[in-house]
Amino acid sequence: MNYATGSVVDDDAAEGATAHTGTGGNNSLPSEEPDARSGEGGRKKLTKEQKKAQRGANKGRKFGKIRDDLELCWRVANGKFCEFGSECRFTHDVEAYLAAKPKDIRFPSASNITDTPPFVQELSNTDYESFANGKYPSLDLKTICPGFEEIGECRLGLKCRYLGAHAGIDEDGALALVADEEKQMKAGSAAELNYVSQEALKLLRSRKYPRPVTDAYLKELESMDQDVSAKEIREKIDNDISQQELDNDAIILQRTGDNISQVDSPDVPMRFSEKKRLRWEGKSYLAPLTTVGNLPFRRLCVSLGADITCGEMGLATSFLSASKEEWSLVRRHPSETTFGVQLAGNKPSTMVPTAEILGKEFAGSIDFVDVNCGCPIDLVFRTGSGSALLDTPGKLGKILIGMNKALGEIPVTVKLRTGVKDGRNTAHKLMPRLGSEFNVGCITLHGRTRQQRYTKLADWNYIKQCVEAVRTREKDEDLPPIPIFGGGDCFSAQDYWSNVEETGVDGIMVGRGALIKPWIFTEIKERREWDISSRERLELIGKYAEYGLSHFGTDTAGVNTTRRYLCEALSFHYRYVPIGLLERLPGRINDRPPAFKGRDELETLLASGDSRDWVKISEMFLGPAPELWSFTPKHKSNAHGEESQG
Repeated sequence: MNYATGSVVDDDAAEGATAHTGTGGNNSLPSEEPDARSGEGGRKKLTKEQKKAQRGANKGRKFGKIRDDLELCWRVANGKFCEFGSECRFTHDVEAYLAAKPKDIRFPSASNITDTPPFVQELSNTDYESFANGKYPSLDLKTICPGFEEIGECRLGLKCRYLGAHAGIDEDGALALVADEEKQMKAGSAAELNYVSQEALKLLRSRKYPRPVTDAYLKELESMDQDVSAKEIREKIDNDISQQELDNDAIILQRTGDNISQVDSPDVPMRFSEKKRLRWEGKSYLAPLTTVGNLPFRRLCVSLGADITCGEMGLATSFLSASKEEWSLVRRHPSETTFGVQLAGNKPSTMVPTAEILGKEFAGSIDFVDVNCGCPIDLVFRTGSGSALLDTPGKLGKILIGMNKALGEIPVTVKLRTGVKDGRNTAHKLMPRLGSEFNVGCITLHGRTRQQRYTKLADWNYIKQCVEAVRTREKDEDLPPIPIFGGGDCFSAQDYWSNVEETGVDGIMVGRGALIKPWIFTEIKERREWDISSRERLELIGKYAEYGLSHFGTDTAGVNTTRRYLCEALSFHYRYVPIGLLERLPGRINDRPPAFKGRDELETLLASGDSRDWVKISEMFLGPAPELWSFTPKHKSNAHGEESQG
């Protein structure tokens, strides 16, 4: 295959505005400029600033929630009593709801998938098995509910679009929900973790959540000279802890004499040297990715070999304001054996309390908290967050020291870029301080500046220079080595292992490479390039859909939220060029081949950049898209026409 430079996809979409819900989420970043279209006669001439504002991702995208035409009360749907009675704004008429409900969706098994049209074997009307002798024609006894299969019950009850899998007839002849006790007993290994309590959200909204560590730390900062170094702050904290230990020992001795063992010592903050060390050498790391790096996608990557995962970037201010969308970002699947939360913020007064609350609410179920010092998007940078922190190491140090104190034994990690502006790399100066002065547990360096975005290849020579600077400082000060991960353009097992060997990093954080081909983690583990077939790829897409339904829900809203995020994933996945079509191996992430015909019709379909084809692929697993549903891709070059793409 001959390569040509086609339209370059703006990969900032992977790091752009988050959208946690079907309506866009609270972190959606609105466009700063009006749309370029003017009237019916064409376009206005854009200024340089307007062109810059509109470059790349579609901004201000909105995804309305699709609901049932007749909405059933969720309490009634689960066989519970609704305290609102006739005043409830949702219907309680189960028979009317079921009569208006669309037909159950049949989720295909792997045996139904082929590489010839229609790719998923369609079911004839005779394949559907009616329920209760045709009394409930929308129900299909042969369907399978992903949620029910995992935990033995369905939290959506009668609203589930796979209802036939967990419905039965009770003694009175009425429709009833069923449960699988055997699966329920095993549900602990499948149920998601890290649900924030309603009490915690209530305390946050009223600003009454107790934050003793934060309050003490911020008071210490106020009493210190503004120019005091982060290292001096850390030393003072350690000295204060030592003094507190001495005072506590004296109290115990006075109270008990020689019988010290009978009295528990008062709690003492943890010294920085006592933090849990991260042993991540040789592990693969899926980068935190906004929008597309949600729990179903992380779960898919874990099933393919990813060792370390991190949630989507969350804003400290949104956590503190009790945003449910933000708190949903800490949700974790049990299969994620090493999981972290990523925070973005610009000062100790927001980052430290957020860290303290995370440590209290999820002690034992969060393995690390990552500080984002690499996000390049303007609306994050202009607030002093993300990559802006690279130019304020003093403030960054105060944030990291406070977070370390607030999190107890949970380590703090940092993700950063090489610098802010081209030609002004600063990471080699900052990184040695992160471990020795700020007690960071792991450093990840993306080999580009903020200004570069994705316009040039990552600078792995500079990453090597930064690794050497850190190791030299550790050797000089006799410090234990901390894990260092590199990042940028990793798209194959060869990329991964050659960069590990040549630069001395402990591993590589994989971002865009995982979005385009999630099986890259299998390639890394097995040190090979996988010429994956189109059928295997479609099976993985089906797996993602299954995980999405388990996470977002199996009702009408959940099915179409899953559809939306599946299409987001396909907006990267279509860029994969099969190994069997390449002239040289391995493939490179920035190759832009011309349109090609695959080795079979399915491979050609999966390479389509038309977002309407992505919707068609989603329909293979999630049923027909509603008439009012549409998908607007982040990448403008993929928006073929303005009509609804459902």
